[in-house]
Amino acid sequence: MAFDPLTAAMNIGEKLIDKFFPDPVQAAQAKLEMKKMEQSGELEGIKVQMSAILAEAQSADPWTSRARPSFLYVMYIMILAAIPMGILSAFNPDIAVKIADGLKAWLNAIPNELWAVFGIGYTGYTVARSAWDKKAGK
Repeated sequence: MAFDPLTAAMNIGEKLIDKFFPDPVQAAQAKLEMKKMEQSGELEGIKVQMSAILAEAQSADPWTSRARPSFLYVMYIMILAAIPMGILSAFNPDIAVKIADGLKAWLNAIPNELWAVFGIGYTGYTVARSAWDKKAGK
């Protein structure tokens, strides 16, 4: 059976609804709205995005298949950089503040659209890897 990105997106959506809507009535309403979106074709865009992500993940081209994980590694490094910055702030708070201000200015220079691409890419990579692992029996 082939992997269907729309079904995967719907399954993830339902799990998120169950998590964020503890009230069964609200959860049912949210699921109903999601089903309406599916029927009206609004989720077709998600299917197209997931298909592109899967095609990239399964690509034989090493640059294509490594691009998304490499981007995630860069983001992990940026997050882990907080540890030495915390230590530096204990010894020289002024330098730590200047470095943090510079980093903040640099990160604020990144357009919001790129942050959205990161979020979509991270989610898509996670879903694609989960589907690939399930298909491979891992």
